[in-house]
Amino acid sequence: MNKAKLVESMAKVTKLPKSTCKECLEAFISTVSHALKTGKTVVLTGFGAFTVMKRKARVGVNPATGKKMQIAAKKVPKFRPGKALRHMIK
Repeated sequence: MNKAKLVESMAKVTKLPKSTCKECLEAFISTVSHALKTGKTVVLTGFGAFTVMKRKARVGVNPATGKKMQIAAKKVPKFRPGKALRHMIK
């Protein structure tokens, strides 16, 4: 499901205009992104948690050349599904 289909689905469920749903989705994405950027965790009980994970520096292999290269340490976003979401999917 892409962003447009998600907005369409939200509009059907809420019976709100697509433009309003799109603004709400954009606000949600912006708020979660800003929170993660500042190092905060966003927890939606029953749905899951958005966190920032630190990856260590490591040695990788360039698949084109086969040469070893150093991959720098970095922070990456991570989503951990909540218990209710995990049980809903099963």
